[in-house]
Amino acid sequence: MPKIAMIGAGSVVFAKRLITDVLSWPELQDSAFSLTDIDSNRLEMIASLARRMVKERRLPAQIETTLDRREALEGADYVVVTVLIGGLDHIQKDIEIGRRYGIDQAVGDTLGPGGVMRAVRTIPVLLDICADMAELCPQALLINYSNPMAMNCWAISRATKIKAVGLCHSVQHTSHLLAEFVGLPYEEMAYWVAGINHQAWFLRFERKGKSLYPELFAAMDDPSVYDPERVRFEIMRHFGYFVTESTRHMSEYVPYFRRTGELIERYLGHYRGVEVISRYRQSHSEHYAEVQRLIASEEPLEWSRSDEYCSYILHAIETNTPFRINGNVTNSGLITNLPAGCCVEVPCLVDNTGINPCYVGDLPPQLAAINRTNINVQDLAAKGVLEQDCKAIHQAVALDPLTSAILPLDQIEKMTAELLAAGGKYVRL
Repeated sequence: MPKIAMIGAGSVVFAKRLITDVLSWPELQDSAFSLTDIDSNRLEMIASLARRMVKERRLPAQIETTLDRREALEGADYVVVTVLIGGLDHIQKDIEIGRRYGIDQAVGDTLGPGGVMRAVRTIPVLLDICADMAELCPQALLINYSNPMAMNCWAISRATKIKAVGLCHSVQHTSHLLAEFVGLPYEEMAYWVAGINHQAWFLRFERKGKSLYPELFAAMDDPSVYDPERVRFEIMRHFGYFVTESTRHMSEYVPYFRRTGELIERYLGHYRGVEVISRYRQSHSEHYAEVQRLIASEEPLEWSRSDEYCSYILHAIETNTPFRINGNVTNSGLITNLPAGCCVEVPCLVDNTGINPCYVGDLPPQLAAINRTNINVQDLAAKGVLEQDCKAIHQAVALDPLTSAILPLDQIEKMTAELLAAGGKYVRL
């Protein structure tokens, strides 16, 4: 009976998805879930739904809740982290402050002023979790879903000895999208993806050994294909490869698409950060209402396994059934033209020996160059948090490709100071 500690289980929709995924595997249906969160109401909401799932299917799984993180971690085999430190209120502050200075972030969760501030708030909490794990479950695998993924995982690898992997769903989602673009059944497509989180590259995109890139380039001529993904297709047009993260996200990581309102309108239309936060709030409210409806309903719950990697990892390890994922891991010679020790997203083979990252070698030089502009920011942000060095945080923001294309250094310094002050109790510098 593997014990799965879920930290941040109050993120109800995501927790529901992961619990459903795990219980969809017959070999994992005796798992013990220990759910913890700082919000007792949301915690009990997801626990009630999980218990209904278990009771309805007459499964041997155990569901427990606790507000004590250490209790959840005691003896855990897997620790799944889905925390959002400071919540949407602080993400909104990041976006609004940046916007006053002319930095119009679409999401602000990975790079730029918002991504760096999110790292400042999140990394200390992750290190606290790792310290507890070292004492209470030192052999457990930490599965991190919290952004900014690369900065978080890099800090964990620098400061701890905990086994960890960072998971995202951009590879899965993009691979399905590419199959649609070229009109092929998904199961006939093969791909090999590597780079960094939210900026990994489809190095191979094939069917029966033949590249599908000519078909993908041809698909750009169809406005219904091109228009929703203008940024990604323009990156492919000029640099040769399709990137994993959405047009909305990718627009923040390079200096070409968000410097002016005209550029944003041309390539992204309505993708502006303040509007995105408003949609997040509405979506969260709708999701919580739906979960409450499911708890109260007498209708049988519908189950389907998602393409999130988490349950596949657990199944592969527990049953020794090999499975390939794309995971965020330390670059120990995996991508040879990216810095050693940085966080890379590469194919990984998973079996009962754990997470085994695959060797990639050199990326095409233009792709490695784009990645390195983002890695520079990640490096200094992780350093700043780990060493409590405010100067490094200022430098991280100053090296962000979009920010540095818009603001002079004195304004970047002023904006960063304001962002740090707005972080309040969540800033431990």
